[in-house]
Amino acid sequence: MLPDYPQFAQQPKSMNETNHTWKKRIIALVEFILILIMLQAVLTLFQDHTSEEPIRYRILAHSDSTTDQAVKARIQQEIEPMIAGALARSTTEEALEFELASLEAGIIEVAERHSPNRAITLERKTALFPAKRSDFGIYPQDLYDAYILTIGSGRGANWWCSIFPKVCYEEEDVQEGEQEVKFFVWEWITSWFE
Repeated sequence: MLPDYPQFAQQPKSMNETNHTWKKRIIALVEFILILIMLQAVLTLFQDHTSEEPIRYRILAHSDSTTDQAVKARIQQEIEPMIAGALARSTTEEALEFELASLEAGIIEVAERHSPNRAITLERKTALFPAKRSDFGIYPQDLYDAYILTIGSGRGANWWCSIFPKVCYEEEDVQEGEQEVKFFVWEWITSWFE
């Protein structure tokens, strides 16, 4: 006959052991998050923030009304290929400046055609542009050489475009307030619990 073997039941862990395990996991998660934040900070510090683009374009709509924003969008859609063509025809910065200067009359004509009842101004000046993030690049808030196309009062939300590298943004109205700050690590972690 076979001897009887005692059954070994799994003993439940004590409450202290369970709490200790959770504390270890939380500490590991916090350490991981801190490492990611430090890496992001280091990458930001060593990123070159010098302006590569010689000229930017900005279109200021008359107001935030749907009609005025649609006019701004039509103008933007029509002048963007003109700017791209000038860029394609240019091999030097001086040639690009000449090409863009030759487009000024055409840009004003496009704006006047789409907004015949408003005053249109196009001026090249140093203008303040807000900070923007694009993929892994950060465009700091700074003064940039820019063409500013103003439709009417120019108090509406606006659009701006950088020539080198080619990026275009819709800007939020400055009076709307600060944008909500989001951290990708926190968004990623909270997505686990949704």
